[in-house]
Amino acid sequence: MVTRHEGDLLAHDAKIALVVSRFNDFITRHLLDAAVDTHARHGGSDEHLTIVHVPGSFELPVTALRLAQTKKFDAIVCLGCVIRGATQHYDLVVDAAAKGVAQVGLQTGVPTIFGVITADTLEQAIERAGSKQGNQGAKAMLGAMEMANLFKRF
Repeated sequence: MVTRHEGDLLAHDAKIALVVSRFNDFITRHLLDAAVDTHARHGGSDEHLTIVHVPGSFELPVTALRLAQTKKFDAIVCLGCVIRGATQHYDLVVDAAAKGVAQVGLQTGVPTIFGVITADTLEQAIERAGSKQGNQGAKAMLGAMEMANLFKRF
């Protein structure tokens, strides 16, 4: 018989930290609102959420690492938005943020979710923040709840 393990999409009592970039706040505030709303709609309570604001997406991994090291959180969600410009800055920030967030999860064993919109245009970013393609903040929160519940089963 096959043994299967899956996390459910309920908040239960999982303690989740949200690390949110202030850069491109006109997008990231929609990601944050959707993440908080998703948490509440799936049975979460405010006392199980911690929200930390950082300057930009580059600062997400180091902050997530510090939070994970406290061992107070069952999952960490990193929310940001990087829109391509005319320089290589976009590639450097996106690469550092993505690798850094992944590394936090691998180093600490705390599920660390990459909820950063990476877009070529402002229109694409808006679409991913709730207009056409759902909201990345909500999707990231669902991933955090699922992983927190899955890890509690091991």
